[in-house]
Amino acid sequence: QVQLVESGGGLVQAGGSLRLSCATTRTIFTSNNMGWYRQAPGKQRELVATITTGGTTNYADSVQGRFTISRDNTKNTVSLQMDSLKPDDTAVYYCNANRLYFTQRLNFWGQGTQVTVSS
Repeated sequence: QVQLVESGGGLVQAGGSLRLSCATTRTIFTSNNMGWYRQAPGKQRELVATITTGGTTNYADSVQGRFTISRDNTKNTVSLQMDSLKPDDTAVYYCNANRLYFTQRLNFWGQGTQVTVSS
């Protein structure tokens, strides 16, 4: 029943920028840690960046210094600013919401948005 609506994907040249956005409901936004994951062709889904309800962020080493995750507590959105994009960043990017429900970690996913970086 969790709804995560992504936008902002597209085609850019190497060195360019894109800003992804994930829109959620207030309930989802306030109750879940949020993050962005990606899955490139032939590879497993991997963590890109996460942000807790308190605003603590973590990044994959491969995007550290280039990507910035943030959350807008007024609009209930989570954004991923991607700068200095590389062809290796090409992937389907997924918005993630997760929380600990008793002893289980619950994960919810958006449908994904394609990011293609050309050289």
